[in-house]
Amino acid sequence: MTFTSRLAVVALASLLATGTALAQTAAPAAKTETRTETKTDAAATADKKAPKERSAESLECSKQADAKGLKGKERRKFRRECKKEAKSGSVAPAVPAAPASDKK
Repeated sequence: MTFTSRLAVVALASLLATGTALAQTAAPAAKTETRTETKTDAAATADKKAPKERSAESLECSKQADAKGLKGKERRKFRRECKKEAKSGSVAPAVPAAPASDKK
């Protein structure tokens, strides 16, 4: 191998090594909070993160949807209608009542 070909190989190897070193970026610095939190800020943050408690109607409708094996849009539609019926206090009968006949 001649001197120029060796020089070319070394130059090519150094370019490849430099390219990968420059492609690596440092991790972004963590943000530090500059202002201090007051008690009201802490309480507001805790309220936002606290999960909402579910009503008895909601839990019951979820159990019924689970029993029926509903998922996705069908489940949401069923639960919406179930909760609406539960809140109004009127449960729709499964079979409509037959009209009364006048027997004499």
